[in-house]
Amino acid sequence: YHHSYTFSFLLVFLVLIQFHPALSTYVNTMSSSESLTISSKRTLVSPGGVFELGFFRPSGRSRWYLGIWYKKNSWKFYPWVAWVANRDSPLSNSIGTLKISGNNLVLLCQSNNTVWSTNITRGNARSSVIAELLPNGNFVMRYSDNKDSSGFLWQSFDFPTDTLLPEMKLGYDLETGRNRFLTSWRSYDDPSSGNYTYKLDIRRGLPEFILMNGSYEIQRSGPWNGIEFSGIPEVQGLNYMVYNYTDNGEEITYSFHMTNQSIHSRMLVSDYTLNRFTWIPPSPGWLQFWILPTDVCDSLYFCGSYAYCDLNTSPNCNCIRGFVPKNRQRWDLRDGSEGCVRRMRLSYSGDGFLRLKNMNLPDTKTATVDRTIDVKKCEEKCLSDCNCTSFAIADVRNGGLGCVFWSGELVEMRKYAVGGQDLYVRL
Repeated sequence: YHHSYTFSFLLVFLVLIQFHPALSTYVNTMSSSESLTISSKRTLVSPGGVFELGFFRPSGRSRWYLGIWYKKNSWKFYPWVAWVANRDSPLSNSIGTLKISGNNLVLLCQSNNTVWSTNITRGNARSSVIAELLPNGNFVMRYSDNKDSSGFLWQSFDFPTDTLLPEMKLGYDLETGRNRFLTSWRSYDDPSSGNYTYKLDIRRGLPEFILMNGSYEIQRSGPWNGIEFSGIPEVQGLNYMVYNYTDNGEEITYSFHMTNQSIHSRMLVSDYTLNRFTWIPPSPGWLQFWILPTDVCDSLYFCGSYAYCDLNTSPNCNCIRGFVPKNRQRWDLRDGSEGCVRRMRLSYSGDGFLRLKNMNLPDTKTATVDRTIDVKKCEEKCLSDCNCTSFAIADVRNGGLGCVFWSGELVEMRKYAVGGQDLYVRL
């Protein structure tokens, strides 16, 4: 259903966006004495010609937006929009101007009022300011004599819309408190902020990315294990894509970058789904690399506590060995939402552990992590805590380091045919 829905969505989308093409001479910077207007049809094009910045509008509507799209896309009439500046404050007609005012970018409407601005409060007049579209699609404000990224006055990568591009970061900048997250379009022809978001939740014992519809959780990434998120089907070993996760005193972020610049990839949040698309020219267009949720086992709380979902079993919900269905009648009707309960209470003196392989780890709301402990000590530390119900290795690289410990009920688990991680459940 999700695949057919996405395909139909894209076909409809192809005919509903209009944009102004660039002039024959590519320019990627705008000085304080220059401007972009809808009527001039001037755009900025990144070095290499991959991205283009300009004005566009949904067909049949009068609203205009400033955005960035893929210029090098084989779909002639449709720009794959990657970023929208004024998504929640569109221009009401075809009269609009982007210019530099002081240290800020401002978007002016027909009455010369500001409908969008970078709203920079820092900086000084020590040097002239320019706006620049970088090769990676990042639109930045900087001093003309300072090209270092640490000196950017403002950058679009700090304010993502519905798309994660290579080298763009999702997550928290702990120094500024900014949380970068994705927000869907409201509809296929309305770039304004929709109901679906994909953001990092650091309130959990271990940070996880959560796909949400308003305040309702749809899908979670699972914790980072040093290589991947246990709940995202990224393919390891690709020679053209590298994933990065940083968790230190300055930031908690995820990003990816392409080692082969002729291959393009992006993540997109839309209605109910998180998608990765890949485009390898000269192929005719973007291909869906994966989509989440993928199946019933991606549905949160589908199997309840102490139960896991497995597509290769019937029914899909399975009690962990040593547990029995909490509501046998509902369980027999293939409703596993009430989960399972222990067959035998923990003794705390003679307990052991059951190893579950290829698991998407439980929700980390009740988890804690010790990143320095030797993995051989995980079992001993869990047994010494009466509240500990399971553990897993925190970083699976190089033989493993550190432990994740869960207390209380284990929820939102699934078993994969391949991938996932070992989970040790206390019995």
